[in-house]
Amino acid sequence: MSAPGEGVVILGGGQGGFQVAASLREAGYEGRVRIVSDEPGLPYQRPPLSKAYLKGDAGVEQLELRPAAFYADHRIEIVTARAASIDRTARQVRLADGEVLAYDHLVLATGARNRPLPVAGADLDGVLYLRTLADADALKARLPAAARVVVVGAGFIGLEFAAVARALGHEVTVIEATLHPMGRAVSRPVSAFFADAHRAMGTHLVLGAGVVALHGEGGRVAAVETTDGVRHPTDLVVVGIGVVPNAELAAEAGLAVKNGVVVDEELLTSDPAISAIGDVAHYPSRHAGTEVRLESVQNAADQARNVAHRLTGRPAPYAAVPWFWSDQADLKLQMVGLAGPADTAVLRGDPASRRFSVFRFHERRLTAIESVNRPADHMLGRRLLAGTPRLTPEEAADESFELKSLLAK
Repeated sequence: MSAPGEGVVILGGGQGGFQVAASLREAGYEGRVRIVSDEPGLPYQRPPLSKAYLKGDAGVEQLELRPAAFYADHRIEIVTARAASIDRTARQVRLADGEVLAYDHLVLATGARNRPLPVAGADLDGVLYLRTLADADALKARLPAAARVVVVGAGFIGLEFAAVARALGHEVTVIEATLHPMGRAVSRPVSAFFADAHRAMGTHLVLGAGVVALHGEGGRVAAVETTDGVRHPTDLVVVGIGVVPNAELAAEAGLAVKNGVVVDEELLTSDPAISAIGDVAHYPSRHAGTEVRLESVQNAADQARNVAHRLTGRPAPYAAVPWFWSDQADLKLQMVGLAGPADTAVLRGDPASRRFSVFRFHERRLTAIESVNRPADHMLGRRLLAGTPRLTPEEAADESFELKSLLAK
């Protein structure tokens, strides 16, 4: 892509949006680069919000992806505003305040937002979510006065927050509609291990029970009622039941939307002047063998680099190996690859040691590895899955088998 006057406009100031801008400059792009974000301040990391930031181990400065000087030095403009509409014919973005930004290429890095809890009482004071810095600040302000906390949803965010709340001395109840914490993302053995680990921390897990209502006293939340008829008293509720992709702007502009903004293997929408990346992008994954939308810092950053390379003359299909992580107390869960719900699970190591991995296979083909406190397995898995892995289920289960030997084949 040459560098005409209007340059690249990036909607979204998260990890993906930041990385597009930084990678464009690294690749030598000389055109104008603007990041449009409706959050005040500089682009920041979200993963520490549920862990180090809540505990007070990291401040805002540690969250920032780069200091202010970086943006000035690299001629990256930060526009604090909400994008209201996209005019594809004119190649313009209209902001909520009426300002119009013209572009040569537009990158949708709009991310996702918290899925609201659809029950009566969800609007009571003391019902909070955790995704943005503002969410984390509100939660930090409320936590000291909350002896009892109920977490709705046993996904990554919910369990990460639960571990922090227990460490800070709060009474914690986690309510999960399914029987398996993190069940959409991990195998049954890993799910069961983390359920036991949280119980050992003193967290009360309520599994297989949905939330039917929140009850308040004086306008503040006081109890969570579940489908089994039980009311769980609480001073604070943290909801973590998934996210909704911010794809409305794309849909209103006539772009294809299906669980996110539909893109091709190079992350282009049906409009050659618009790309989409990160949590909002629904893309064809060679690792999943189908179209997926991934909520992952790694995916957002790698897709951002892929788009920046295409815009600077190095187009290539997006093929990065997806990987994820979650820190819960002293347990580090690392995952690489994409497994289907029916993929077999092969255990390597002893969960009682709190250091083990689960290798996932589909018809004897390695699809993913889930590791708990075994970073070497994770790093090796990233290399294996980047190629054509030849590991068999029998070799994965045999701890005497040297996994590194596969890299030499």
